[in-house]
Amino acid sequence: MFNAKITGTGSYLPEKVVTNKDFESIIDTTDEWIFARTGIKQRHVIAEHETASSMAEIAATKALEAAGVNVTDIDLIIIGTSSPDKTFPSTACILQNKLGVGDCIAFDVQAACSGFIYGLGIAHQFIKAGGAKKALVIGSEANSRILNMNDRSTCVIFGDGAGAVVVEASDEKGILSTHLHSDGQYQDLLYINNPIKDQKQHGEQSYMTMLGNDVYKVAVRTLGRIVDETLDANGMDKSDIDWLIPHQANIRIISSVAKKLNMPMEKVVLTIEKQGNTSAASIPLALDVAVRDGRIKQGDTILMEAFGGGFVWGSALVKM
Repeated sequence: MFNAKITGTGSYLPEKVVTNKDFESIIDTTDEWIFARTGIKQRHVIAEHETASSMAEIAATKALEAAGVNVTDIDLIIIGTSSPDKTFPSTACILQNKLGVGDCIAFDVQAACSGFIYGLGIAHQFIKAGGAKKALVIGSEANSRILNMNDRSTCVIFGDGAGAVVVEASDEKGILSTHLHSDGQYQDLLYINNPIKDQKQHGEQSYMTMLGNDVYKVAVRTLGRIVDETLDANGMDKSDIDWLIPHQANIRIISSVAKKLNMPMEKVVLTIEKQGNTSAASIPLALDVAVRDGRIKQGDTILMEAFGGGFVWGSALVKM
């Protein structure tokens, strides 16, 4: 079996920025209220001509350049998204065409905010089994198009963007392990209705619905458990982790996971203040920021973890 190693990262954020102050004229809220509860100050919002695939294309191109990999050598594309260009074909197939990749495996993963971790886990297994040699794993979200801008519980939280990694077969250790879970009993706490109901057009725009307090309680519990599971599977201690890259959902959830690891917040990669919750894109976006600013270096051990609607949650332990 082969090892799978992340060899390049890339990201893209739309040009338009919406601050907490901007929401004050739209809904009953304040900058102070939003920041105190979420840790968010601003988020990026896609332009009319942009889509999940167009953002993914920019992020993927940067990741390929960083890895020194020719796009024609890619044999697997996985995109984690809950805001695809179309119901079908997959956003990954649309991206495949945009990149000019020939015959390769391309598909989307719908695992909400855990979409990138699920995609990374799948790519890991493909490469270990010899089914692929060079993969693009991407999280790309146009969240602003599935939000009700009158719903304070969701509209101030989410932002748009894309993050990508190149994963290659390698003799060196890279992805040490991935751990994926789901529990459908919580499906009514965070969801978006299908606009096509009973195979008939529903007629109404479907928006995200979230019961924030309930989501928070389950997230803290499950993410605490997956930290132990990941460390135990690799025979590691908490002190062996150099960096935590969490899904950027809420600063309180992030802080609770850092506390579980006995990790100072200086060793946690945070982008939530300036990017908001970019769902499946948040972890690869944060990874790219920390790689490019020099914080994360070759040989560092990183714990990535995410939690999202389903509920689905997962982790990846990675040596860079």
